[in-house]
Amino acid sequence: MKRILIFLTITLIVPFSSILAYSSNVIVGGENVGIMVKTKGILVVGLYKVDNELIAASTNIKPGDYIVKVNNKEVNDINDFTNEINNSDNKDSINIEYKRDDKIYTGNLKLKKVDNEYKTGLYVKDTVSGIGTLTFIDPKTKLYGALGHQIIDSNTNTSLNINEGSIYYSYITGINKSSNGKVGEKESRQEKDKIYGDVKENTNKGIFGNYKNDINNDKLTPVAKNDEIVLGGASILTVVANDEVKEYRINIDKIDYKDSTKNILFTITDEELLNKTGGVVQGMSGSPIMQNGKLIGAVTHAIVDDCKKGYGIFITNMLQEADN
Repeated sequence: MKRILIFLTITLIVPFSSILAYSSNVIVGGENVGIMVKTKGILVVGLYKVDNELIAASTNIKPGDYIVKVNNKEVNDINDFTNEINNSDNKDSINIEYKRDDKIYTGNLKLKKVDNEYKTGLYVKDTVSGIGTLTFIDPKTKLYGALGHQIIDSNTNTSLNINEGSIYYSYITGINKSSNGKVGEKESRQEKDKIYGDVKENTNKGIFGNYKNDINNDKLTPVAKNDEIVLGGASILTVVANDEVKEYRINIDKIDYKDSTKNILFTITDEELLNKTGGVVQGMSGSPIMQNGKLIGAVTHAIVDDCKKGYGIFITNMLQEADN
């Protein structure tokens, strides 16, 4: 079996309805976007020893859990967390509630004062950021979709429970090329004040939200039905330099109608793209896949052992998820 790598390592299935609310023509993306999301609760990403003692172990908390309350008070970010610790009457320990797989657990978290600062023995985060590619904007609803897969926390390898987030302007400054056995990545700079939209959902079919900028309804592209997709020539839209979206040739090798996300197996055949990237690279996630003038899918995965190859999701799966 070839190893598969999800692109956006940044450091749900909906039944088909006979009445679809999404548009049959959409605005196709391809633009590189910066992504920032805040977690719903405080994500535990690791444990550490304080004075050679793993002080958090007695709570049974582990990486991937979300702290949602301290001393019965809701905490939404790390500032809330530290404030509750500093304001606690008991400086030896705090009561915490944490969530794991939609179940709530409680524990007594020991505190230790080191260099005039209270230590919990927990590595935590409340914000994750990275880059990806915008796939589409629905002109009727102004809902957008990007990535084609969920945002995974690289420390815990778990999907992020998000509270809020945004996508914003980003441009490419360089490429670390892929080679067989190693997936490369796009290097970028982000301008977080140039916001394109919010992030409302993080699912296995992509991230979705409301597009806030003006849109051009004169540039609409038809959405292909799954049975219109054929083996052979196609293309992807992506950015490999600055903010210029370009079209590159691929070949569709296999179509899987049963999988919910890895529907299209493709090979990059465009020599210009291969010379620039070596193959599929991180940051291409969400790049629109086009065939016969229609939007058919989005790039989602790289195949590590053969970096010219990758997987894509049917665009209909993303549109149904956005509309859900």
